[in-house]
Amino acid sequence: MAKLLVVYYSAYGHVYEMAKAVCAGAAGLEGTEARMVRVPEPIAEGNITAYLDRDARPGKGGAGTQASGLGERFKLVDRFAKYEAAREAQKDVPIAALDDLRWADGIVWGFPTYYGMMPAQMKLFLDFAGELCAGGELEGKPAGVFTSAGSIHTGHEAAVLTAIVPLLHFGMLFVGLPYSENPEYLTADGIGSSPYGPSTLAGPDSSRSPDERELVMAGRLGARVASIAAAVAPLRRQR
Repeated sequence: MAKLLVVYYSAYGHVYEMAKAVCAGAAGLEGTEARMVRVPEPIAEGNITAYLDRDARPGKGGAGTQASGLGERFKLVDRFAKYEAAREAQKDVPIAALDDLRWADGIVWGFPTYYGMMPAQMKLFLDFAGELCAGGELEGKPAGVFTSAGSIHTGHEAAVLTAIVPLLHFGMLFVGLPYSENPEYLTADGIGSSPYGPSTLAGPDSSRSPDERELVMAGRLGARVASIAAAVAPLRRQR
């Protein structure tokens, strides 16, 4: 039996939908227990990107942003309603804690792509998990990563690759998404995912929903990490 944990942060709901697919993929394996927990926002609203987006208009502290070409393309102000709806949808998902990481035999991490890397919310959670790193408590546990991005050109592959670095510091075993099992991403269509991990394209204005192929690949990652966790867990317990 394997215990699979999905730890995610989602501002606009895309990663939340992918997280559910990862969890379902793992839970579909006989003898696997899968849980999903979320990383919360910072306490201060002034530190939350969505609130800054909402006020990115003349006279609200972000004069000129909404008037720029990129501001119009991203529809920053309009995205705020989507942010609030996503937060409401996730309110019953438990907040991630270090004991959740201790419980798991395998962990899949999910977050949106911010400038080609994980967002500060997820990095802060990892920073506060230092005692697990010092104690070697995650060493040998398999891990996968999934993400979202505004388009195929906004860093979704880089976000997964850069996320591997802190996971290696914790001693985790990285699990990717092989070509032979995931023919969906061998396409010229505008969808996410790569050999590094599943991803979904949210669209520049966050209006797009995950493609069914992206969700399928997310589910496969959940099952893959869970199956490896089931094989590795007995060896870890013998240490």
